Amino acid sequence: MPHYLIAQSELPDERQARRKRAGKSSGETYAATLKQMQPGVETSIVSPADEDGAMPSVERLAAFDAIFLTGSPMHVYDDGPEVRRQLDFMTRVFAAGVPSFGSCAGLQIAVAAAGGRVRKMPERMEAGIARRISATEAGRTHPLLAGRPASWDAPAVHGDEVLELPPGATLLASNAVTRVQAAEIRFDRGVFWGVQYHPELALREIAIAIAAQAADLVEAGLAEQEDQVRARAAEIDALHDAPDSRTLRWRLGVDGEFAEEGLRRREIANFLDNLPGLRG
Repeated sequence: MPHYLIAQSELPDERQARRKRAGKSSGETYAATLKQMQPGVETSIVSPADEDGAMPSVERLAAFDAIFLTGSPMHVYDDGPEVRRQLDFMTRVFAAGVPSFGSCAGLQIAVAAAGGRVRKMPERMEAGIARRISATEAGRTHPLLAGRPASWDAPAVHGDEVLELPPGATLLASNAVTRVQAAEIRFDRGVFWGVQYHPELALREIAIAIAAQAADLVEAGLAEQEDQVRARAAEIDALHDAPDSRTLRWRLGVDGEFAEEGLRRREIANFLDNLPGLRG
């Protein structure tokens, strides 16, 4: 069976806080998702941003079948030791030639490591549901987005975004809020596929995340009161338990691409299907 490495950039306190809220760290969520999609698969988790975190060698990284980068609260434009360690890790991943996939901060880390730029979103956050994501001309025929309709919604929680893709990157999808919603990056010997949204997350995890950031979402102008955020979180949580509910889909304005687990995970499934051809 394949052996995948999952790199989580949450720091220890952040991982513990997420476990208290959602039951898992971001890396543990990725591991659970991959094991559901490929029963029997082997996963290992590393935390390269930690001060005492192990930094695998290029040779060690090359032994894995794929590497996954999780989301996290990390701001990759902050020049601190945690960010530098995470970028060093991603540089080694590219040098190893092992295919990699990342979501949210995982995309941003790959962008920065390959020479692109990330910034704080200038106007507002994108939280709960990323609306009307559409493939670019290149994305319409790219295998990462195979099976996606012309426009789709996806789970998302982020206040940072990619400002500039690095040389050798291809923009695959955008929406009105965030220009870089999906991209391919080719750097050194590696190929990275990434999305700004969260195909790995269960809807309940998205609900927990936005409820925990209610004050931030009010400050960002996405809601007038924190109760409104909690009400939206409750609807998304209810959809987790009843993904076929017409009432909940109508109230949230979503279809199966957001509500159904298998469709929501489409990018991860496409990445796994294409691994043999992505090896550097």
